[in-house]
Amino acid sequence: MSDFAPSNDPALRVAVIIGSARGGGAGLSVAEWFTGHVGHRTDIDLDVVDVAGLDLPVSMPGRDGLPAPAPGTQAVLADVSPRLAAAEAFVVVTPEYNHSFPASLKNLIDWHHTQWQAKPIGFVSYGGVSGGLRAVEQLRQVFAELHAMTVRDSVSLHGPWSGLGKDGRPLDPAICDSAAKNMVDQLLWWGRALRTARAEHPYGK
Repeated sequence: MSDFAPSNDPALRVAVIIGSARGGGAGLSVAEWFTGHVGHRTDIDLDVVDVAGLDLPVSMPGRDGLPAPAPGTQAVLADVSPRLAAAEAFVVVTPEYNHSFPASLKNLIDWHHTQWQAKPIGFVSYGGVSGGLRAVEQLRQVFAELHAMTVRDSVSLHGPWSGLGKDGRPLDPAICDSAAKNMVDQLLWWGRALRTARAEHPYGK
């Protein structure tokens, strides 16, 4: 997609979610590359959410809200839930674990529901010969169930031996930069369209 024409719309609020909690993983470096690459854009406003810093248990309240989360969990949710709600779009940075995505990422997703609805989601994936694409394809199904809209283009980094350097950054920035631009352009188009739609017709009402 080509660059967008100048717009008077406010910058799109995009939450960048680092999905891996594995120690020594490349997720933080990949996210730093991505945010550094797109951080100069004036049409998006980034907020980075790192699941490694979120102590969310796998045990959740029932549909009636009971038992209530422990105070520590409530404190975590009081911080992260409003940030996800305020986001108008998301970029998920995910590795591929055993042909799928990390449990830590799924846990964050499952603790929330309305925060994802009627919002676009893009992906930056990494790992192995598939570049994390199998994780992305499964995440598309998960987010569809949550009424989110995943954009077609994604960024895929194919393993430390071909796509990432020892610092966790792309070895071929030209290809990755182009992929990132295309994905963000699509995310911005959908983000603006869905922002207008939600304002005119609140989702689910």
